[in-house]
Order: sequence, then structure tokens, then C-alpha cells
Amino acid sequence: MPELPEVETVRRGLEPAMVGARFTKVTQRRPDLRFPFPERFSERLEGQEVKALGRRAKYLLADLSSGEVLVMHLGMSGRFLVTKDGATQMPGEFHHEHGGLGAHDHVVFGLSNGATVTYNDARRFGFMDLVPRQEIETSKHFAGMGIEPLGNELSGETIARLFMAKRTPLKAALLDQRLIAGLGNIYVCEALFRTGLHPEAPAGSLVTKTGEPTEKARQLADVIRDVLAEAVDAGGSTLRDHAQVDGSLGYFQHSFRVYDRENEPCVTPDCTGTVTRLVQSGRSTFYCPECQKRSSP
Repeated sequence: MPELPEVETVRRGLEPAMVGARFTKVTQRRPDLRFPFPERFSERLEGQEVKALGRRAKYLLADLSSGEVLVMHLGMSGRFLVTKDGATQMPGEFHHEHGGLGAHDHVVFGLSNGATVTYNDARRFGFMDLVPRQEIETSKHFAGMGIEPLGNELSGETIARLFMAKRTPLKAALLDQRLIAGLGNIYVCEALFRTGLHPEAPAGSLVTKTGEPTEKARQLADVIRDVLAEAVDAGGSTLRDHAQVDGSLGYFQHSFRVYDRENEPCVTPDCTGTVTRLVQSGRSTFYCPECQKRSSP
């Protein structure tokens, strides 16, 4: 599933094509994806200008001139293609030819600037919705959602407040979308490794008895931002089905220090450890037992 950096990469690729343009024709090729499309989906979009294109956690949010927000989620395999004059386009250059509609091209947005944005989703786990802007934070998609990890709100103090007295394993707490929104398995593994924190350590171990953040809590907040920012700059991790809007692949996967490196030597200089995999809540966790000792906080 695309994680936050992949979604942010897609947002940045779509922004030049969509913001400031009107939907001239919206073709909905099936009644549903993961969920049914909203009523009169195409009709409510056509004629509306995209005023801004944002992101909340792993969701894309297109603010429309009608006052509604087009909420888009990529699911497991969803991706967008931006085409113009028959070729996939990034700002300033053309990359490759894009043929006619494929079997998994489910929504086609025609735009007033001549661009076409096509949503392709082989597994159909993605979805789209229309929500009034004033109701967006209380909608079923975002009610109770935690803070943004790339925002200024993430700090050692925030981690201490969220994790105080929690016996939940640290990795599970970081993946809890009610606490911090948008963090996924890959980048949590990477952040914990870089911080030297064991994934099974209690989340509350990052908080002192007086409720203050430990030094590791402050370091973790900084590392989470750094790992995500590096991945966004690199174009995301592009595992399996995911691709950027121009069809190219990201390359942050080549910078993984621990994720998906089971039984390989630890990359930390002078460390003799071997990357180990364990399963937490049905997900693979990769870590170095030498660098990430259970008592590390």
C-alpha cells in the first residue's frame, strides 16, 4: 500500500495539472471502487475548478469551487496518470506514450487546460468521495485522526503526551492513526532503526516519570520527519504496484537501511548484528537486535 511519502509524491505530480483547472468532463466507468461512488459524482464535479490540492495522512484532498472536497485514497494499487496530447506529462517534458483506456482505468478527469487525469486501480481498494469543506475534519474519513508527522506539531513533547503510560509496543503506537496519521510500516521500521529503538519496547518508555519526553523521544520525532522528507524527495518507495503520476518508479527503496533486509548484515559501521524479522499485528517488522536493544529507551 502506498505510504505517506508516495501519496505526497503523487500530490506534487498532480498539482500542476489540476490546480486552477476546471473539470470539463468526468467519466466514471463503474459504480464503485472499494466503496460506491457518491451520488451524481460526475455531475457534481463537472464545471468545478480545483482551487487547491492537499494531503491529509494518506488521502488526497482537492478543494473545489463548489465548496466540496474531492477525497481520494489510492488503496493498495491505485495510481494516477496525467496525459496531454497522447503522452504522459511531467511539468516541462514528456516521458512516454500512454495508449487508450485500459481495463483498470476507472475514472477519467478531463480538464480545461487540456490535460487528462486517469485513475487506474487494478485491485479496486481505493475510493473517492465528496465532502463539504466545513465537514471535512468531522467526516468519517478524518474524525479522530491524529497529527500529521510532517507538520510542526510532531515533537518530543507531543510524543510524550501521546504515549504517556502506554504499554503498547512502540511500533504499534506509531502505526496507530488516531495518534499520528499517515505513518506506515516501511518508514516506522526505518525510523526506529535510525533511532536505535526496539519495536517491541513499551511506547510509554519514551516518557519520564514526570511526563517529559526522553532524549530518544525527541530524537524519534526528528528522525520521523527526516525519513519521510528523504522519501518524498526520492519519489517514494514504489513497492510493487505503485508508480508516480508520470509512470516512473521512485527510488527510496535503494536507501532502506533495515526494511526488507532480513538476514543481511546491519549497515551500521562496526555493528556485527544481522537484520531480523518479527511479525507484529500481522505485519513484518525489520530491526537489528544489536543496534535496537529492548532496553534502549
